[in-house]
Amino acid sequence: MSDTASSPPGSKSLTRFLPIVLVVALFTLAIAFRLHERLSLDALYAQSEALDAFVARNYFAAITIFMGIYAIAVASSIPGASFLTLSAGFLFGTWVGGAAAWIAATIGATLIFLAARTAFGDVLRARAGGWLAKLGDGFRANAFNYLLVLRLTPIAPFFVVNLAPAFFNVNLRDYVLATLIGMIPGAFVYASVGAGLRAALETGAAANPSEAARAILLSPAVFGPILALIALALLPVLIKALRGKRAETSS
Repeated sequence: MSDTASSPPGSKSLTRFLPIVLVVALFTLAIAFRLHERLSLDALYAQSEALDAFVARNYFAAITIFMGIYAIAVASSIPGASFLTLSAGFLFGTWVGGAAAWIAATIGATLIFLAARTAFGDVLRARAGGWLAKLGDGFRANAFNYLLVLRLTPIAPFFVVNLAPAFFNVNLRDYVLATLIGMIPGAFVYASVGAGLRAALETGAAANPSEAARAILLSPAVFGPILALIALALLPVLIKALRGKRAETSS
């Protein structure tokens, strides 16, 4: 007897709803633990000693828990991905924290991408609003390259970039690969800023708020990554200018 014959009718169609079940479960957990209320630098700094002690005693468990929280936040579209990446650098350093945030963000983005392909897609499409029409031409022309550009530059909101490819028939392999590659710069730059915040605060300047702010901003560990963030923000302008020149040349 074949596997197909032994499978219950409709079992394959039911598996289509697994991603959205996971997303709803993750969203419920996030609300239950009030994750959205804990995403602030004040909360991070206030709990830094307790967090440091936990990380010291349970290093790998702490990384795993952090990645789970990050994936939940991304999959449930809770704002705060940038803060979480800063926290990763603050708690684990630039390289380990950046890698943890990078992988977790990809997992969360993939879950919401798969969820958008289920019957729940209409609800997610409505949430994306007019952004879908703006992004449509780019995905139709060259889905992989366009998604890669969207990941590298802050052209559209993060949750929209996670959802939009699902509505333009981008295949899962291209989505995951473009997401993995495109998230590398942002993940490590933000994690580096977080590591810089810790380095500046450990100098003791935190006793005076104005001195702390000055120390943080002028710290080489923070100043360099901030310049990198500015460069990332200017990429869309550069890309638009290059496209304009190409259009003039071809006309």
